[in-house]
Amino acid sequence: MDVEEKLLNILLVEDDEVDVMNVRRAFKRNNISNPLWVAGNGVEALEMLRSGVVPAERRLILLDLNMPKMNGIEFLRELRADPELGATSVVVLTTSNDDRDKVGAYNLNVAGYLLKPVTFLSFVELMAALNKYWRLVELP
Repeated sequence: MDVEEKLLNILLVEDDEVDVMNVRRAFKRNNISNPLWVAGNGVEALEMLRSGVVPAERRLILLDLNMPKMNGIEFLRELRADPELGATSVVVLTTSNDDRDKVGAYNLNVAGYLLKPVTFLSFVELMAALNKYWRLVELP
């Protein structure tokens, strides 16, 4: 299998510019070459997914929960209810350590729930681990 086939189309749904920058820098530091799109909230993310801005094949969503307009749980409900998007893999990347958020996310079939690290070095390590994970797991 060549490298092109292994690339994932990643949509980061995140309203915090610093976190967006940290994800981009962590990707660069880890030589993660997957294309990365960014949506500032759930409404924007759904528009990007439905309009085909983010290619439909081999798609993964990194989702923050605490966002304006449509929070992460509301976005997940909408995503799972959509017959075209319902099977999309989602990994929550959030500061929320609230059990209700964790249960809510897992009840909506997320692939993982990760707490955002405090330091950039930890962020780099988390993205490296996530990259290893999605390279090992066969996503459709």
